[in-house]
Amino acid sequence: MLSVELHTHSELSHDGRDPVEMLLEQAQAVGMDALAVTDHDEIAASLRAADLAPKYDLVGIPGMEVTSADGHVLAIGVHEAVPSGLPFVETLDEIRDRGGIAVVPHPFQSSRSGVAGNISRDELASADAIEVYNSRLLTGRANRQAEEFALDRRVPMTAGSDAHIAEMVGQAVTRVGADERSLSAILDAIRRGETSVEGKRTPWHISFRQAAGGAKRRVRNRFAEFF
Repeated sequence: MLSVELHTHSELSHDGRDPVEMLLEQAQAVGMDALAVTDHDEIAASLRAADLAPKYDLVGIPGMEVTSADGHVLAIGVHEAVPSGLPFVETLDEIRDRGGIAVVPHPFQSSRSGVAGNISRDELASADAIEVYNSRLLTGRANRQAEEFALDRRVPMTAGSDAHIAEMVGQAVTRVGADERSLSAILDAIRRGETSVEGKRTPWHISFRQAAGGAKRRVRNRFAEFF
């Protein structure tokens, strides 16, 4: 089983902080086999991380977190950007057309752009996988809802740290039963549901620090647009 981190953010995300080199160093330090950088509606840093990954003895997984019209969707394994703002099902189609898999992160957390409140249960079940453990949890209820739904509808399950700072990479791990250590093998195994998940909560003080840092960067970026 390979240890895979499927949900991280670099400095290219409006609420991220660190360059991809720091994310890769942390992934290597905690014994990961593969890393996906999934910035919000941006792919450049993820492509760079995927190119650099072999230097850190990692499989690089290109991807991004797409803001669909109904909420967030992880596009895992894509090499070109997926447009934002499309309906959920169209977003899934765009991801698959690019050779990737569509993973729904924190689906039952509406405060974090989870899709579950905006789409039907059948539409949610049409994703390639559902993130059932997100480390940036408040009470754990949303994670339990995601896991119960995935089990009931037999949708493959993943986990993700949702790290916005490098030291949180690896807080949540997807164990993938890939038959080789490669991008294609990892994607195929997730599609088949040959996964298990494990993780631990991001400490409160770090969650607050990540959120505060993201808010400051958003304000700074919006201010810069006027000058």
